[in-house]
Amino acid sequence: MKKIAEQIAGHLLEIEAIRLRPYEPFQWTSGWLSPIYCDNRLTLSYPHIRTFIKNAFVETIQKHFPETECIAGVATAGIPQASLIADAMNLPLIYVRSEAKKHGLGNQIEGKIVPLQKVVVIEDLVSTGGSSVKVIEALRNANFQVLGLVSIMNYGFEQAEKTFEAMNIPFVSLTNFQEVIIEAVKRDLISEKTMAILQEWRKKPENWGKVIQS
Repeated sequence: MKKIAEQIAGHLLEIEAIRLRPYEPFQWTSGWLSPIYCDNRLTLSYPHIRTFIKNAFVETIQKHFPETECIAGVATAGIPQASLIADAMNLPLIYVRSEAKKHGLGNQIEGKIVPLQKVVVIEDLVSTGGSSVKVIEALRNANFQVLGLVSIMNYGFEQAEKTFEAMNIPFVSLTNFQEVIIEAVKRDLISEKTMAILQEWRKKPENWGKVIQS
């Protein structure tokens, strides 16, 4: 998995699915300032990268969650990844919104609900884990057995680790923030000084934003 994590980090940097901008930070909807922006949807436009990530997902699920009976994508960015995985593994596919629709049938889960079916949740990116919690709770309320969650990348926030631990949900990511910044240094995209700034952000993202603004 270490080699796969390095390769995926390299792919994300190569196509600028990940952008590092510590001196002109991005702003998240939460109001946090961030030196990194990640849009894994770009990988879908590059067949060789898309296939590599799909195969890495399949290998990870087979290794960590061999009893998987269904793949659940998190709307919206997790849906195309989940679709590719479900097709490769010849498994049923469902997808889950963060909340139920306000019209039609009012579904939160789209696809056939099979009570006690063993499901793995697919995310493209995990930050604090908040959106994942809503999806896991919805699946559990519908009587699915949630085996775990797999994402393309995670930021490595302590908050997310505590969230998944409290929910008793195993969590695996194909790559992570640490691998990305190490790869960025190797490619001379950032300096070691900039790497240290990025490390500080990961430890206390909400406070890092306040420091930058002051």
